[in-house]
Amino acid sequence: MKAVVFDAYGSADRLGAAEVPDPAERSGWVTVELRASALNWHDVLVRQGRYGSPLPHVPGADGAGVRVDTGEPVVILPSLFWGTDPAAPGPDFEILGDRTRGTYAELVSVPAECLAPKPSGYSWAQAAALPLVGVTTYRALSTRGQLRPGESVLVIGAGGGIATSALAMARALGANVWVTASNQQKLDRAVASGAEGGVIHSGPQWDGDAKALSPSGRGFDLVLDAVGLWDRSVQTLRPGGRVVVLGANVASTATLDIRHFFFGQFDIRGTTMGSPADLAGLLRLIDGGTLPPPVIDTEFDLADAADAHQHLEAGTGVGKVVLTMN
Repeated sequence: MKAVVFDAYGSADRLGAAEVPDPAERSGWVTVELRASALNWHDVLVRQGRYGSPLPHVPGADGAGVRVDTGEPVVILPSLFWGTDPAAPGPDFEILGDRTRGTYAELVSVPAECLAPKPSGYSWAQAAALPLVGVTTYRALSTRGQLRPGESVLVIGAGGGIATSALAMARALGANVWVTASNQQKLDRAVASGAEGGVIHSGPQWDGDAKALSPSGRGFDLVLDAVGLWDRSVQTLRPGGRVVVLGANVASTATLDIRHFFFGQFDIRGTTMGSPADLAGLLRLIDGGTLPPPVIDTEFDLADAADAHQHLEAGTGVGKVVLTMN
């Protein structure tokens, strides 16, 4: 089969088209004939060697296609070996494309529990763009964040893939949403997409400015922090509010005022990715008709994966970058 392979860690030009063996059959696993594979920043980190992937390697976490055994159109959950505990993944957990051969290929093999029906009305590109960001956001908001209709949400870092998905999904779950952003253009785009308002999070008082926007200025019920500013995020909460943390690309450490934390009765909850049950919940939300499909920025042919990575790293697009298997 045709695939995209890198045989050394490094820049996007390490990615090249190659012929590789078809996936071997094994009990409990299903081979999918892929129609599209969506890019994630995670793929860039894999290519750079951050996760110690075996070489040579086929990257790619997101994909959609047709089951070879039944012909059913499916989407692929990138969470492999989640385990039996819905609260957290088990010790064997990994993300598809880290160590197991991924979706930059004509065929991929995954455990049967990692497949779900392709949403009705979605294109192949939209279906491929859904799972990683979609299930991560759903788990953060619903499973871990326990978001309820009518609550107020602050999304930190508008403009990123998770934050963009979180804005749409929180609104679909019946919440009122505010955002922070790194610049005015991203803030304006979020407001145009349905945010109630927001602030630029580069200023010294942005947490206080954001809290002032919350209902009655009391603070937000839930803050979703995908960038790592959770020491400041806590300052925007109402008493008894909760922060869900799922990223650290701006900061990887934080200093917390402990007395403020326990007197405020706050919760800080960590999360990443999602389980098969989270994917099922996301698909039920889609079936409800209130959540729009992912926005597609650009589609590239599979063989042009290096160009697709360069486009992703340039950071100029809006929406998902997708490889198609023509």
